[in-house]
Parts: sequence; structure tokens; C-alpha cells
Amino acid sequence: MREHKYLEFKSEVSNTFLKTVSAFANFNDGEILFGVDDEGKTCGVDHPDKVCLDIENRINDSISPKPDFELQIESGNIIKLTVHKGEYTPYMYKGKAYRRSDTASIEVDQAELKKLILNGSNLYFESLSCGEKELSFRLLEKKMQEKMGIKELTEDILRTLGLYTESGKYNNAAALLADKNSFYGVDIARFGNSISEIMDRVTIEKESVLKQFDKAMEEYKRYYQCEEITGIERKTKEFIPEAAFREAVANALVHRNWDMNSHVRISLFKDRIEIKSPGGLPKGITEEEYLNGEISCLRNPVLGNVFFRMHYIEMFGTGIRRIMESYEEATLKPQFHITENVISVILPVLRNTYEVTADEEKIINALKMRSLLASSEVAAYTGFSKAKTIRLLNSLIEKGYVECRGNGRGTKYCLS
Repeated sequence: MREHKYLEFKSEVSNTFLKTVSAFANFNDGEILFGVDDEGKTCGVDHPDKVCLDIENRINDSISPKPDFELQIESGNIIKLTVHKGEYTPYMYKGKAYRRSDTASIEVDQAELKKLILNGSNLYFESLSCGEKELSFRLLEKKMQEKMGIKELTEDILRTLGLYTESGKYNNAAALLADKNSFYGVDIARFGNSISEIMDRVTIEKESVLKQFDKAMEEYKRYYQCEEITGIERKTKEFIPEAAFREAVANALVHRNWDMNSHVRISLFKDRIEIKSPGGLPKGITEEEYLNGEISCLRNPVLGNVFFRMHYIEMFGTGIRRIMESYEEATLKPQFHITENVISVILPVLRNTYEVTADEEKIINALKMRSLLASSEVAAYTGFSKAKTIRLLNSLIEKGYVECRGNGRGTKYCLS
């Protein structure tokens, strides 16, 4: 047993564990085992009942507000302290809030502290005052005239959209939709045969989020659409589905953390588009719920409402499902990668056939027989050696045709 982000060992009780209590209460559930040394060996504690009382008193006296925790004495005189993520962040120790970085508990920076305060107050960053007294909304007005048929963007409409604070000041959502602002934006780069070969690059920042969206769509259409003439008909051919790209970019802008000084990065490759949005999942939604479209949880509800009115997004969490549906007949499917600070979407160029060698095709045919196969089962079907089968499977994983699930002896493979 080893320490990790959600588990810490303490051979004895000292105030250093309180930093970790703050970190777990602020960000994620976690456990601290007292009576276990740094190597994971049991050393136990003397008088565990008294030690439990000491731990409880130290938490109650030192962490504010009081976190939700449990104490349990286990075999070997080990004390397990379980700390639950709290709703009333930030949880402070000696006036400082902490987070976990691998196996260490470190003080949060000002940006993280601001987010904890907003979460604990059930506030959104976009609802805070932006500090600007005068903003222009020419592009927003033009869009609303086109999409909603309004004649003029009045103050009443701005209030209806939620662009003012309760005290009547412009909020951050208003600044994001204004023609000019102070926020980071979208960085779009087109690459050649490698990431070191940049063919073109454009950055849209300190301008309306609506302009950022329009520019992204413009770059997509330039490189991933063309006019195809069949007989007397002229049709638009899509190398990557426009519906998928539109949903991915709109979601990246609506769900991103706007208080992070980072761009939404859109990387254009010959065989794919990669979209990286700053900020992990919104509070209260799991990765499974996000990918399955089971719940809609907007990090920026005011901005999301405007995009909904513009018909850029669906309001009810159907974005991921719509992306997948646009690839229903394709062999390569979109990929989604989620970390604590970034959500990445990879949209491959549409293909209806596999680009593989003859040996790789035999592997694919084997995987078509059943949904999940162990490498030994694939080897038995193809007649290849175990080593060759593994090599071919890894090649197909790199190409995006095959997925690996499980680990160790439980590892199995399936078509993506």
C-alpha cells in the first residue's frame, strides 16, 4: 500500500495532517491513516481512543468551517480519518486553504482560492461584477436581430439575458459578450505533418465570445469542407461533421473556466481536430454523466442561455450525444479526455473503411466476432503468436481503431 492523492500516512499525530484535512474538504474525499509509516508499514498508535479525541479536537479547533469527517479504529491500532468534500468551501487552516498535489498538501493560489469562495457561496464567476461601466454590444445586437428578430438591443433585454448584477452593474457574462473585453479567447493553429510544422495560426482574444465562435467556424469551413459537383448539383462535402465541430466548440466556450488565464486551443490536423477547453467538469457532474449526456450542468448558465437562444447549443445536455450521432457510420469515433483542468475533444476525419495492413485486418475481423476479447483469444482466432498479436493490437490502438480495457490478466480489447 502506498500514499497517493487521496490517501496519506502518518506514523504519529502532529498538526501537519491538518493541511491535508483542508485539502480533502476543499476538493475531494480522502483518508489519512494514523499508525502507518511513510513506507506503508503498520506501526500502530498507543491509546487509540485518546488519539481519536485528540485528532477530533485539533480539527474542530483549527479548520474553519468545520469539515465533515469520520474516525474509525482498525486492527493493528490504526486510526482511519475519512474527510469528505464539503459544500462550504474554502476550508481554511491557519487562514490558508490547501489542495493535494500528488502526495503533498500545498497552499492554493489566488485563482483557486477565488473559485473555492465562489463554490462555497453558490456563485458563478460570470455573475460577478466585471468592473466596467461602459460596454458596447454591436455584435450581440446584430446576432439577436438575425436569430430572434429584435429591432434594438435595449437595457431591458440585457437585463432579461442576465447581464447585470443585483446592484445594477455589468457582470462578467456581459463583458464576455461585449465587443471588447479583457479575457483570453481562442487560439487556432493549423499543423502540417507534425506539431512542429505550423502552417497557420490565429488568436482571437479580448473580443466577444460570439466572435470567437464565428472565427472557429470560419476556420473549420476553410479546411474541412469543400463544394462537390455531382451532375448538375453542387453539394457541400464535410471531412469532419460540421454538427460535431459546432457542438464541441460551443461547449468549450460555454463550459470553460473564464477566470483561468488560458485560451481554448483548437488544433487543426490533416486527420483530426483537437479542442482543449480550460477547466475540468463543472461542479456536481461526473465524467460518466458528462459523456452519457445524462445531466446538463452549466458552469456559465448566463452564457449558456445566450448560446441556446442563438441555436448554437442544445440546453439539455445533448451535445456529446449529437457529436457521437454525427459519426454513427464512421469507423473512427470521437474521443473525449477529461482531467482536473482540461476537457479535450478529438474529432477524426470521416472514414468508412479501416486503413490497415492485411494482418491488422485479421485482428479487426476477430474483434468483430465479440465485443471484448483477451489477447490470447485474438491470437487463437488469427493464428498469430502472442507477441505479434500484442504488437498489432498496439498499432491499432495508436490508429484509434481499437480500445484496451482493464489491466493485467483482465486486459481485453474491443473496436473503438
